[in-house]
Amino acid sequence: MKHYFYLFAFFFSTFLMAQTATDSITLDPQNQLNAAQRLLSGNYGSAVTIGAYGEMLYNQPEGDNGELDVQRLVLLLGYRFNDKAQFITELEVEHVEEIYVEQAFVNYNVANNLNLRGGLMLVPMGIVNEFHEPTTFNGTERPEMDNVIVPTTWRELGVGVSGKFNNLSLGYQAYVFNGFKSTQSDGEGGISGFLQGSNGLRGGRQKGIKSTVDSPNLATKLDYYGIPGLRLGFSTYFGKTQAADDIENLDGANIGISMLGLDARYAYERFTARGQFIYASLSDTDKYNALANKDLGSAMQGYYVEGAYNLLPSRNEQKLFAFVRYENYNTHADTAGSLLQNEAYDRTDVTTGLSYHIAPGVVLKGDYQFRDNALQGDGVKDRLNFGIGVWF
Repeated sequence: MKHYFYLFAFFFSTFLMAQTATDSITLDPQNQLNAAQRLLSGNYGSAVTIGAYGEMLYNQPEGDNGELDVQRLVLLLGYRFNDKAQFITELEVEHVEEIYVEQAFVNYNVANNLNLRGGLMLVPMGIVNEFHEPTTFNGTERPEMDNVIVPTTWRELGVGVSGKFNNLSLGYQAYVFNGFKSTQSDGEGGISGFLQGSNGLRGGRQKGIKSTVDSPNLATKLDYYGIPGLRLGFSTYFGKTQAADDIENLDGANIGISMLGLDARYAYERFTARGQFIYASLSDTDKYNALANKDLGSAMQGYYVEGAYNLLPSRNEQKLFAFVRYENYNTHADTAGSLLQNEAYDRTDVTTGLSYHIAPGVVLKGDYQFRDNALQGDGVKDRLNFGIGVWF
């Protein structure tokens, strides 16, 4: 452990020698915008807007060799056709070899408090799925519950509405999406499944890639920002998974999903905090597991709380946040039929470290994660992480 702390101290003492301007991307939750919102806001004052964000990370599990990775590089493009119609897209390269379209939608401003949207969009669940640019969250890695339960980055094809009622300090979103893909024929007379106990619904994301849709799903979110420094969110997602046409009538080919999320972000002077709770109830998982030979739980639950404090004076242009985050997430919060709960899926992470914002849109991160699960003697390895994040 000692060599980790020496490396950690050297890493950040080197960073502290730099003198640059403050991060221009606000951390005030009431005014914070994600990448798509910044493009839609027209803050560059032109018809065509461009931007990008990216992350370069180093991860080293305790006792293992470390790994360096260009985790993601995302190109942001927006076009304003007129005062009403805009187009937003994000093109993402992951690990220098995988290319995805993360968002691609048309936004039409009907009125001051009403926008119509259609295309590939983020599902508004929790915090990080919408605000995942590296300068907007502490920690080298995103919270793990936002990977296995939400699951970030969760985007699908759909249509819907969004807007704000500023007199009520209330923002809203409501979309109809295609759902997760649950099963398909394996080509040999059997059925393969995309959903499983270890990471829940994550494997069923369709991401706009020749997506199957036979039962539309509804996603909504309300954001309240009427108290200075505080932003509260309430998210819902209801629907069914999608199966290939040739097997959708088989018993267990699809499951039902009901997901609820609560989130809060707070900032006061040099202190910031955030928290999130997600609960998902899945129906007909016993039939699905029997059909696809999987171990999907019938309920998933996760939460985290995080506090951070800027160690530099408020008048300084730079920010150096020391933070700690506690999270618990269980993809086997409940099981159906004869499936027993796997205690290895009941996981707890404690992450502590520093986020150093050295310039507008540039953050240097370092943290250590104490990782555990409820299975006695499982030996989950702690992890040291460093990273560089940019967003402009």
